[in-house]
Amino acid sequence: MQTSTPMSPKELDRLARKRAGAKLGWYLHAALFLSVNLLIFAISEYGWGHRSWSVKPMLGWGLGLVLHGASVWLAGAGSDLRERMVQKERDHLQRQQGSGNPP
Repeated sequence: MQTSTPMSPKELDRLARKRAGAKLGWYLHAALFLSVNLLIFAISEYGWGHRSWSVKPMLGWGLGLVLHGASVWLAGAGSDLRERMVQKERDHLQRQQGSGNPP
């Protein structure tokens, strides 16, 4: 396994800002999810019809929130998994280029 070259301070700053922005976006998404779903729950329980219809939109949006979180926290920009995959692809392309085969 090859070790990657150290990043310059400018590259580190860019990556840190990108990752922080992605995490902040997820926090905003989670706060909006909580506030909107609390309102929907209150309307469904204490408003029209007294039926628990609020579970369906909560589950759908909750799945979206989980997938968003997975993309930010597990496979986000600069994560170890993503960096290993990128390095593996680079190595593969370099080997193909060196052997004269098209990518």
